[in-house]
Amino acid sequence: MRAFLMVAMILGLFGLASCSKFKTYDGPEVTQILVFKDARVMHLIHHDRVLVSYPIDLGFAPNGHKERKGDGKTPEGSYIIDRKNPNSEFHLSLGISYPDVNDSLSAKEAGNDPGGDIFIHGGPTDRRLREQPDWTAGCIAVTDRQIETIYAMVTVGTRITIYP
Repeated sequence: MRAFLMVAMILGLFGLASCSKFKTYDGPEVTQILVFKDARVMHLIHHDRVLVSYPIDLGFAPNGHKERKGDGKTPEGSYIIDRKNPNSEFHLSLGISYPDVNDSLSAKEAGNDPGGDIFIHGGPTDRRLREQPDWTAGCIAVTDRQIETIYAMVTVGTRITIYP
């Protein structure tokens, strides 16, 4: 009986720990996300009102629009949040619909692979990277606590516009 209770307690603790990253949100709908790369800020918007803003880190070579896989740039333009990944290697993540048709065509014409897998995410698991600004491969990074809130607030299909 004592062993059973210990196992139940341990499983319960693991269950609580894994549930903690899935916050709930019952506020106004996030109708769009605006990212300003130069200012290193992301705003979650309900129609014309800023609900919350977060400081961000970007790709390791953030200036300019992403042109090819491995260039370290964060894309610029209008996209949508096209998926949610609760098992991301960067805590939680929201997929951005890069590359779109124009991105793919431009890369192909230049003889490049446009890359992909661009996300808003937490992390990194290597905490030393957090000491460096703009440490991602082209994604938009926030803290783990921030991505938990963002993940709860944002739905698949939300428009995201990324400005220089």
